[in-house]
Amino acid sequence: MKVLALNPPFHPKFSRDSRSPAVSKGGCVYYPIWLGYAAAAMEKAGHKVKLLDCPAESKGLEETLKIAAEFRPEMVVVETSTPSIIADAKAAVEVRKATGAFTVMAGTHASAMPEGTLEMAPGIEAVARREFDYIVRDLANELESGKDSWKSVKGITFRDKDGKIRSNPDMPFIENLDEIPFVADVYKRNLNIRNYFYPSVLFPEVTIITGRGCPNYCTYCVIPQTLNGHRYRTRSVQNLADEFEWIKKNMPEVRDVMIEDDTFTADKKRVREFAEEIKRRGLNITYTINARADVDYETLKALKASGCRLMCVGFESADQQILNNIKKGTVVERIKTFREDAKKAGVLIHGCFMLGNKGETKETIEKTVKWALELDPDTAQFFPIMVYPGTEDYDWFRKNGLLLTEDYGKWLDKEGNHRTLISRPGLSAEELVEKCDEARARFYLRPKYMLKKGKQMLLNPSDIPRTLIASRVFYKHFFGKKHSQKEEKIESEALQSVSSGQSELAQIGKPKE
Repeated sequence: MKVLALNPPFHPKFSRDSRSPAVSKGGCVYYPIWLGYAAAAMEKAGHKVKLLDCPAESKGLEETLKIAAEFRPEMVVVETSTPSIIADAKAAVEVRKATGAFTVMAGTHASAMPEGTLEMAPGIEAVARREFDYIVRDLANELESGKDSWKSVKGITFRDKDGKIRSNPDMPFIENLDEIPFVADVYKRNLNIRNYFYPSVLFPEVTIITGRGCPNYCTYCVIPQTLNGHRYRTRSVQNLADEFEWIKKNMPEVRDVMIEDDTFTADKKRVREFAEEIKRRGLNITYTINARADVDYETLKALKASGCRLMCVGFESADQQILNNIKKGTVVERIKTFREDAKKAGVLIHGCFMLGNKGETKETIEKTVKWALELDPDTAQFFPIMVYPGTEDYDWFRKNGLLLTEDYGKWLDKEGNHRTLISRPGLSAEELVEKCDEARARFYLRPKYMLKKGKQMLLNPSDIPRTLIASRVFYKHFFGKKHSQKEEKIESEALQSVSSGQSELAQIGKPKE
């Protein structure tokens, strides 16, 4: 069966697979990670899959429909996120009309709001809930048989012949992740890897997953709460090292491998075994990981010795009560020790800070920004609190009357940047975004920081491409550099899609769960 795995059009460079989907002010563009793994699972089952990433390639709806019609798929898998869901639903409906293909919507929003998603997308057959690799594989298998047996596939919410929306039991989480082929191979055959970028990671990079599910319970984090759960299931060390070796051999242009597990360091014994295996094979490959600020010095040394250049770490707040409020499970004093250990081990840190969590005030924000300057990571991001359906935070802020609107079309500003919808007395949504912009400027425009980056580029020429790209995007946002004409056209289409989608949705009725 021919399957189109579609990251649908929206704003250029919009990242659906980010934990806070948006157009990044730092230039970050995520791979369509979950579609990539689903494509790999379907290909292994014998299906012909085309992975199309419209935001990364700045493709609008008209061009997307033309490509889809030419490919003539029998099934289409459309990824979703909350900030883009109105445009996602419209794209799914239009692609369904253009191809006649069975269409299933997946991703964080569809998983959290399956019935509401189907109500937003008239004519769409089904939604895949949670981890969807094997759901769409099984759908393709059953559809190929030409019978109605697809309605028995686990993990779907679907529209029956009588028009009623029904839900099957959940698909069990995948236990043996080694069964899924290497996603890097899917990327190589379908995508231009130079479209993808992390400001903290060497360029060009490739992003992979080595384990699913996060054992931590942060109240804001959308992926564990909607897709993968909280039990950390991992690929074997041998399988992971094999993919590193495959990348080294088949994608020589790659300068960094980004391990996008929620918390790669959750199992420190496995981390050290992996580091030893990479050294044993003599791969000499650079990689980056997501980690918590609790990694011990010996593990940090092992990571560094095996090629780990940088760790992305969620510091979030300098206020211990706020960390407790969001169930972060970290301690400010331990974070300081971790930061010193990372410096000593020679591992760079990308620090993530979030403003506006439960208990936040202007005073705690200033405390966090000063702390960020004190910690002085290699790079930093400052996000306003963003809440998504399916998360504990969404329910809490909504229940307490602090969520400004449930209109998904207002989750982002007109350029696709973060626009928090959390507002409280003394700290409005607008102020939160302003505080994030101010924090970013205070961090990156320090003479000390600029001198450090200049020295870093001189000593490590491989840092030059990613630093220049990130700087260009940063200055564009702060000094108002115009988008290209094509980007402006796609942005206009995105806004029109949201606007028309809102009107259509109003006629259908507000989605309810």
